[in-house]
Amino acid sequence: MTRAKEDIGRGLAAARAGRPIPAGERVHVIGAAGAGASAAALLAARAGAAVSGCDPAAPSPYSAALEAVGITVLDRHSVEHLTTPAAEGRPIERLAVTKALTAVDPDHPELRTAHELGITVEPWQQLVADAATTSRQALVSVAGTHGKSTTAGWLVHLLVGAGRDPSAFVGALLDPALSGGAPATARWGTGPEFIVEADEYAGNFDPYQPALAVLLNAEWDHPDVFADRAAVLDAFADWLHRAQGARAAGRSVLVANVGDAGAAEVVDKLRGWSGRTVSVGLDVERADISAIIEPVAAGSSRLLVRRAGQAPTTFEIGLAGRHNAANALAVIGVAHVLGIPDEPLRASLASFGGVGRRMELVGEEGGVTVLDDYAHHPTAIARTLEAVRQRYPGRRVWAAYEPLTYHRTAAMLGEFAVALAAADAVAVADIWAGRDPDTTITSSPALAAAVTARGGPSASAPGSVEATADHLAAAVQPGDVVLVMGGGRSYVIAHRLVLLLRARSA
Repeated sequence: MTRAKEDIGRGLAAARAGRPIPAGERVHVIGAAGAGASAAALLAARAGAAVSGCDPAAPSPYSAALEAVGITVLDRHSVEHLTTPAAEGRPIERLAVTKALTAVDPDHPELRTAHELGITVEPWQQLVADAATTSRQALVSVAGTHGKSTTAGWLVHLLVGAGRDPSAFVGALLDPALSGGAPATARWGTGPEFIVEADEYAGNFDPYQPALAVLLNAEWDHPDVFADRAAVLDAFADWLHRAQGARAAGRSVLVANVGDAGAAEVVDKLRGWSGRTVSVGLDVERADISAIIEPVAAGSSRLLVRRAGQAPTTFEIGLAGRHNAANALAVIGVAHVLGIPDEPLRASLASFGGVGRRMELVGEEGGVTVLDDYAHHPTAIARTLEAVRQRYPGRRVWAAYEPLTYHRTAAMLGEFAVALAAADAVAVADIWAGRDPDTTITSSPALAAAVTARGGPSASAPGSVEATADHLAAAVQPGDVVLVMGGGRSYVIAHRLVLLLRARSA
């Protein structure tokens, strides 16, 4: 079931260091309505490219920001996107895509036509790296199996509040106050830093050569790419080695959460690395920056932080959950490296409200609270359920989960079942196939049965996301909290459920 990342990326130009984007370069982005590709389109346009895009999923929550700045996202694929010249006659010079497309449909007509015409085909991450090079800002890359979007968004919030005006790509919608317009996954600024979410899948982070990297955690994920946990850890270590080796000047700095076993092992693999490591960790005495969580009221956290050469300091954290306390500690580590004073740091840690689809409150209707979250890995599900218990103590918690990909669900079926069994009630929607070549290896009813078999509640598998919302609307009671999770169309469950509950209450 494991696929080499060379196969995932076949047909794509090899990753390279960022280069300035030539003024007026014509770039076409396939999948431009997605979270990452839309950011690449926005950033390339701000860097001076002439950008167009297409995506059958358009319009989407992410494409609105493109339309707001005049980038049209066509809702269909067509080779005409590459063969029709612009008004000034300049042809398409670069095609940016997601590796999911090259994996599922390497003979996609637009890809095939691009190769026939000699058009460079690159992952959209290369556009982001090139935009950072164009802006001449220092690249700050946030990596890890979990928490990348929240932490990258938190760093944007911190740097904006500190007056540093960063550019950024974050894999979740930023508040308009941070993105500078419509809700978007990108920001363009003129300050010294450019923040990017660096994803390990099939080498997606390869174009990024950060001056400052953040490693939040590391464990097995993406079983279509990584054979086992060791392969994931090697990927992180190899990326950091390559990035430092490619830097023309200066040492890279790594802020590493050594409170996470996987991240600590990656640091061990960096012996002989010429960069500098700043270790952070909850309940880790020998870290450069350590912290303990102090008891507080529901829905927030308080960290007692110890930094070398400084008196212990207390910081209030506005987000619930131990995982968010660890994310906050990484933010503290970055602030230490960048020399950001405690005053704006303290304000950001206390007031940051998160990013889109990370325990996002969709609505409260008829006494039922509906939350939406991107969690799609067993660890993320378990930590998010813990955070919901912290924020809403004593209430019945539903887990409504749309599994993301058959291969991940099959490989981690037992772990998913254990994580979901911690909820009081469970509904499993149809699996979102994504890039899956085989949709017969498991099913939503199989996962629901595994939840029940592992001591959880009697889980149901209602069907589509729409059917799952309908099922929940008929089953929930006042006082319930519904946590919707997944990475495909799971957000439909949350929004449809709120509408159905509103209609029921009318």
